[in-house]
Amino acid sequence: MMYWDGGGWAWMAFMPLVWIVLIGLVVWAVIRLVHGSSGTGTGAREGERRESPREILDRRFASGEIDADTYSEAKKRLAQHEPGAQ
Repeated sequence: MMYWDGGGWAWMAFMPLVWIVLIGLVVWAVIRLVHGSSGTGTGAREGERRESPREILDRRFASGEIDADTYSEAKKRLAQHEPGAQ
C-alpha cells in the first residue's frame, strides 16, 4: 500500500508562521494586562483624574500654544457652558 505525502513541505513552511502569530498574541496579551488598558482610548489610566476643559485651556496658554486674545475668548465661551452659568 502506498501513501502520498506531497503536502508535508507546506506544513513545514506554515508552522513557523503559526508559532510567530501565537507568540505575538501572548506578548500582546501580557502587555495589555500589565498596562491595565481601560479601553477608553483617552490615555488616562484608572484612578487618574482627567483634565477639565478650563485646565486644558490654561495649560495651552501657559505653554504658548495660544495667544492672550484666543485665551480670553475661549475662557468666555467656556464660562457660558459651565454648569450653573445660566
